[in-house]
Amino acid sequence: MTEGRSPSRAAVVVALLTVYVVWGSTYLGIAVVIQTMPPLLTAGVRYVVAGLIMLVGIVAFARLRPGAIRLERPTMAHWRSAVVIGLLLLLGGNGGVVLGELFIPSGIAAVLLAMEPMWLAGIDGIITRRRPSALAGAGILAGIVGVAVLVVPVKGLEGFDPVGVGLVLLAGVSWAAGSIYVRHASLPRSGALGTGMEMLAGGCALLIGGVLLGEVGQTDVAAFSTESVVALAYLVVFGSIIAFTAYTWLLANVPVSVVATYAYVNPVVAVALGALILSEPITPRTLIAAAIIIGAVVAMVSGRTRETDAPGRASPAAAPEAN
Repeated sequence: MTEGRSPSRAAVVVALLTVYVVWGSTYLGIAVVIQTMPPLLTAGVRYVVAGLIMLVGIVAFARLRPGAIRLERPTMAHWRSAVVIGLLLLLGGNGGVVLGELFIPSGIAAVLLAMEPMWLAGIDGIITRRRPSALAGAGILAGIVGVAVLVVPVKGLEGFDPVGVGLVLLAGVSWAAGSIYVRHASLPRSGALGTGMEMLAGGCALLIGGVLLGEVGQTDVAAFSTESVVALAYLVVFGSIIAFTAYTWLLANVPVSVVATYAYVNPVVAVALGALILSEPITPRTLIAAAIIIGAVVAMVSGRTRETDAPGRASPAAAPEAN
C-alpha cells in the first residue's frame, strides 16, 4: 500500500468484480473468436496489440509527466526472461486453451484451468524436493477425480473430447511452469513494462505457431464474423489491459488470499456465460466435475501459508490473464 493508506472498499469491490467478470468472460470471448478466425494467429494478434499498447502507453505517460515514473531501458536479460515467460504463459498456456476450445465447451476449459494451484504445488514440490502438504495432496487427487468425471464415458453419456481436455490440461501445466519461472526471472522493476514485453514476445510466438500450423493458408478474412472481430477487440482491451490493470492494483493493495479468489470465481462465470450465450449444455457430469475441481481449488487457496497473505507478494505475470 502507498503511505499506509487503505484503499476504499468500493474501489476494491470494483476491481474484484472486474477481474471476476472480465477474466471469467475471456473463455467465452475465445470461443466466439475461433468460430470464424484462426485460433493461434488471432491469439497472437491479441497479445502483440495489447503489448504494444502497454509499451507505447508507458513511454507516452513518462514523457507527458516527467518524474512521475522512471522510464527504464530493458536489458538483454530482461528480454530473454520476457521471451521465456511469453513462451510458457502465452504460447503454451493461452495457445493450449484456444486450441482446446476447438474441441470442448468454453466453460469446461475454464473449470480445467482452475486446477492451476494444483499444478503450481506439484511443480514447486518437484523443484524444491518438498513433499506437498496433506491439503495440497488431497487437492491434487480431487482434481484428478474431477478430470476423470469429465472424460470417462458412462452408460448413455459420452465424456468430453479427451484431445480438448488434454490440450487445456497441458496449457495449465505450461502456465504453472511459467508462473514459477517468473519468481526468479530477471525483469524490469515496472510490472507494466515487464508484462508489455511478455505480451509482445508471447504474441510473436503465437503468430509463428499459427504460421507453422498452416493457419495462414486456411484463413478467409471475408468469412470473419462481426461477432468474432468484436470479441477479439474485447479480449485485447478488456481481457488483456483493463482486467490486468485491476489485478495489479489489487495485488498492491489487498491480501493475496483475497485476490486469489478469482481462481474459483472465474470458472463459475465462464460456465454461466457459455450456457447463456452459446447454449453450452450444463449436464450433471459438468456440475459434479466442476464442484469437485473448484472445491479442491478453494481448499488449496484457503490453505496457503500466512506469509503469502500480504499485498504485493504475488507476481502479476503469473495471473491467468492470458486466457
